[in-house]
Amino acid sequence: MDRVTPAAPRIAVGVDGSPSSEQALRWAVAQARLTGATVDAVICWLLPTMYGRAPMSVDRELGHVAAKVLEQAVAHAFGEVRPMGLRETAVLGNAAEVLVERSRGAELLVVGSRGHGGFTGALLGSVGQYCVQHASCPVVVIRDRAN
Repeated sequence: MDRVTPAAPRIAVGVDGSPSSEQALRWAVAQARLTGATVDAVICWLLPTMYGRAPMSVDRELGHVAAKVLEQAVAHAFGEVRPMGLRETAVLGNAAEVLVERSRGAELLVVGSRGHGGFTGALLGSVGQYCVQHASCPVVVIRDRAN
């Protein structure tokens, strides 16, 4: 009889390089250490709105820039010691929709209270609000300590 080893629990976390998202990343990694989960750190990017179609090189370059922002956020949050079980992914798509999709099968979805966009006085940004309303798992919203 074959035994199937269950997959490790997974925590998805949205990262955009903002202080709030870095706090969310730190919290997700700390929670993962307590629960034995892996962490799926996701940054999203969109093609700029324009007439016609941008060259393929623009698509690739924006993806590389997003991946670099995620890499820098991880380095800023943890220094030289990269946490075990952390997977970094740059995804083309709307952040709210991608994070809700990543919530499927996850134990938790973690987001910062506000990213780089929107109104600076808002308590919860549009991505966080969408995730709270539509995610398939519990959502933890982390507020930046400076706010």
